Amino acid sequence: MQSVQQRIQELTDKLNYYNDLYYKKHQSEISDYEFDQLLKELEQLEAQYPAYKLPHSPTQRVGSDLDNDFPTVAHQYPMLSLTNTYTAEEIQDFETRIQKLLAENDVNEPVEYFCELKFDGVSISLIYENGYLVQAITRGDGTQGDDVTANVKTIQSLPLKLIANDLPARFEVRGEIFMPVHIFEELNKQLEEEGKERYANPRNTASGSIKLKKSAEVAKRRLDCYVYALLGENLNINTHSEAIHLLEKWNFQVSPTYRLCKNLEEVWQYIHFWETARHNLPVETDGVVIKVNSLKQQTILGATAKSPRWAIAYKYKAEVAQTILQGITYQVGRTGAVTPVAELQPVLLAGTIIKRASLHNANEIERLGVRLGDVVLVEKGGEIIPKITGVVLEKRSAESQPIQYITHCPECNTPLIRKEGEAQHYCPNEKTCPPQVKGKIEHFIQRKALNIEHLGGETIEKLYDLNLVRNVADLYDLTADKLALLPKFKAKSIQNVLQGIENSKKVPFEQVLFGLGIRYVGATTAQKLAKHFQNIDNLQQASLESLLQVEEVGERIAQSIINYFQDEDNKALLQRLKAAGLQFALAEQPFSLKNQTLSGKTFVISGTFETMSREELQNTIEKHGGKVLSSVSAKLHYLIAGKEAGPSKLEKAQRLGVRIINEQAFLEMLKG
Repeated sequence: MQSVQQRIQELTDKLNYYNDLYYKKHQSEISDYEFDQLLKELEQLEAQYPAYKLPHSPTQRVGSDLDNDFPTVAHQYPMLSLTNTYTAEEIQDFETRIQKLLAENDVNEPVEYFCELKFDGVSISLIYENGYLVQAITRGDGTQGDDVTANVKTIQSLPLKLIANDLPARFEVRGEIFMPVHIFEELNKQLEEEGKERYANPRNTASGSIKLKKSAEVAKRRLDCYVYALLGENLNINTHSEAIHLLEKWNFQVSPTYRLCKNLEEVWQYIHFWETARHNLPVETDGVVIKVNSLKQQTILGATAKSPRWAIAYKYKAEVAQTILQGITYQVGRTGAVTPVAELQPVLLAGTIIKRASLHNANEIERLGVRLGDVVLVEKGGEIIPKITGVVLEKRSAESQPIQYITHCPECNTPLIRKEGEAQHYCPNEKTCPPQVKGKIEHFIQRKALNIEHLGGETIEKLYDLNLVRNVADLYDLTADKLALLPKFKAKSIQNVLQGIENSKKVPFEQVLFGLGIRYVGATTAQKLAKHFQNIDNLQQASLESLLQVEEVGERIAQSIINYFQDEDNKALLQRLKAAGLQFALAEQPFSLKNQTLSGKTFVISGTFETMSREELQNTIEKHGGKVLSSVSAKLHYLIAGKEAGPSKLEKAQRLGVRIINEQAFLEMLKG
């Protein structure tokens, strides 16, 4: 019979294999459901038998809900910055300096250059010991950085355990953590749906993500990493290119865009090729790193206090185009936010034809000083989003006039409002303004909300135009006869839509709550609110004070929730949705919450748990007559230790003789 320890080892190896296959080779041998079931089994076993948890366990990929502290750690090898250069002359000067220094040291060998793209992300130092990732440190000031190991372990492409015969006992890998462009765009789309401000660019978003306090939140950002350097003792390599091939052999993710160049002419060929080709990559780049390939030559060349003498960064100039601002249109989003959009004379920029650019808000228009008919400078902000960066004033017409920002909604003619301290103008007519109404319905049917399949933006548009749907409750009044009025809607399409609507009645409460589209209440906040209040009635009656007790709910969100439930139309909408059969309460817990099983017992909770959040665990203890304390003392009865329980709490409990139990043991206690 297989032991628990053997099963944990088997699951760990299997899941790491499937992860590697999926994230590095884009292949899958099992379904997502099968993978999730194996992962769930491993999490349960690790929670029951924490002593058998392996350091490369794939459960670390999902992160923890515990707050991370970031202790400062000294770098064994300084993380120096590269000198930037922008011209052919500066590259030639770089080679001249190299040749001079090598000649002064009686080195007359030819110089090879290793070229690689400079990815716009966050530099990281990864320490491996005996094949395991043991520490991840940010650049910091170059001599010391923050230990962000728990957060970095959530990056799926980074190996937690290496399997190779030629691994040094300890070595360091340098890499660049980045947010893929499509992930950045998805994240911004989600923020827009939640009525929140968009992130500026992938680089800053990656930088902020890696320093989040909870690694579970980092995992949701789906960061990635390319590695580009290998450091350590007795590596038995002579060149940087050999180091890169070793990293590839050891299963690290290296961008395949590098090239070994025999001379500066080949370096320039590489630079010119990627100046355009880089725009097709899934990650931002801002230049090329040129390194002397020979490690012996690198050692001779050395470094200044700030930069290595054997490497330099060639930075591509931001591509700028001139075109004419032909007009400004104003878009109204689901939340009523009005965004001015520049309508441009089409112009080729960074490989694409640019016709429009966001002007963000009235403040930005005023800051730029743009006028209709102006010749404007356009570039791709963060290589992704076109933006206007300036005006060619000498080409401005003498008759041009400053732009007057609109005062009324372009869709429904309602006077716009601008809240104090906010840059955005809003249309307050959320109930009948067409793009807001349609936007709310599209938000309601999306996958993270009611997940109504076979309905999309185009169909919602048609339903709205035919006056069949004017709010989300109207969806549940749709019939086959009504849907037959839609052009090109046949029997199969009608049946699919009706079945999708029927299936949405089984969607859990937290998704329904998110689907209501309460301003500032995103998917995560909706989940926390649902767990805290259990049902819609409790939430509807909640005071400002009780709302503020929920994690991540501040005064702005709390007030928005109160305003939503005070609105008579919203109350009527909720009644219709309840009558339609939607889920407005969490599923019942698998045990009673109304006895005194734990009367007189005291508990401290540490770590994360499989079947409930720490907040739910606390509520369960209190509703069974127990008491939750914040610190371990000799009078404490139980420490409930979950995944990644605090080492100091565990040590103190053991020292004081406090009984340590896991989640399963606690659930057994509830049975009496």
